[in-house]
Amino acid sequence: MTIPPRLRRALVRTRRDLLFIGAGVPLHGTVPPLFLWALTQLINTLKGSSSAAPIVFWAPATLLVICAYGLTEAQRWRFRALCGMDLPRLRFREAKRQFAYNWLIGPLFGALELLLLAVLAAALAAATSPAWIFAVDWRWRVDHPAYATQAGYACVAGLLALAAIPALAAGLVRLENLVARAVLHVSRSEELQRRVEDLTSSRAGAVDAADAERRRIERDLHDGAQQRLVALALNLGLAKATLRDLPPEAQQVIDEAHREAKEAIEELNSLVRGLHPAVLDELGLDAALSGLAARVPLPVRLRTDLPDRAAPAVEAVAYFVVSEALNNVAKHADATRADVTVTRLGEILRVVVADDGVGGADPARGSGLKGLAQRVRSVDGAFRMSSPVGGPTAMTVELPCTT
Repeated sequence: MTIPPRLRRALVRTRRDLLFIGAGVPLHGTVPPLFLWALTQLINTLKGSSSAAPIVFWAPATLLVICAYGLTEAQRWRFRALCGMDLPRLRFREAKRQFAYNWLIGPLFGALELLLLAVLAAALAAATSPAWIFAVDWRWRVDHPAYATQAGYACVAGLLALAAIPALAAGLVRLENLVARAVLHVSRSEELQRRVEDLTSSRAGAVDAADAERRRIERDLHDGAQQRLVALALNLGLAKATLRDLPPEAQQVIDEAHREAKEAIEELNSLVRGLHPAVLDELGLDAALSGLAARVPLPVRLRTDLPDRAAPAVEAVAYFVVSEALNNVAKHADATRADVTVTRLGEILRVVVADDGVGGADPARGSGLKGLAQRVRSVDGAFRMSSPVGGPTAMTVELPCTT
């Protein structure tokens, strides 16, 4: 026999609703016995009729508090597994919502669920009364000649009640879903606050992961490609010094290859330092910026006031900002000098890079400056640029830092 799809869906839905209601009876029915137990012990304590009551009272009281929190997790599982509704995990300090649902609203729903299950059991018994009434002793049937009519009426009433059970169960489940969503769900502001916290945490993780990846690339370049280039340059230098009897064309090729290898080593060194200099981890931001300022092809006055070290990610951003800013000054500003000031004021690391160049720098047009601003914002920093046409140019970056 094939069950029509519509009837099959209705049966599946009713079965799910009844499972949801049946699972709610023990969860909602836990609090009333504990409350009555605690109330009895409190009355005995006030009356002085039991010397053990003041001690015993704390057992149900403690269980009530535990249930207020523990039942919330059980309810979350119940709604998620049987209704597909994912309630948020409430924090410990959000006790008001959990107490209201598990102590006040839950017992009311438990009574309704128990009543519905009792009606279901009575309806099943009434609907099948014509079948099992024959199990009654025959003498009872002789004494009650109208039993067949009564059984028929009971069967009809039971079938009508069974027909109403799916709608009643669905209505009760919908009501519980609405109430749970209203009481156990966090407010819009709390949800937004949690979202901001999650995004901040995930962004911090992404920044740390990117910084770790840059360190890995720097280490691989330093230990791999850079060492091979150094070995190649040494071999070419030895060939240049020892192979004197080669034709001039071959000597010229070796000379050019040796020069190219040394230039490649210099470029790779600059790339490695730009990714994440080792001195930044070992000696801190002051030493790293001193080495950076010494390599810039124009005079740089560096002033630092860093009583404490900041977080590694913040130091990396500060170093990257100064490195890119000085690189832009050397390439585009037509400046004669640059000033770099790095100070820590409480929990703020302030970086100021100024030059006496031609100005006209606009973060909206330059991809390099836009990348700097995005890098600063990745750690909740502030980026400001002042560069009127004709100069001077001043870039100020403020980074929140923790020791």
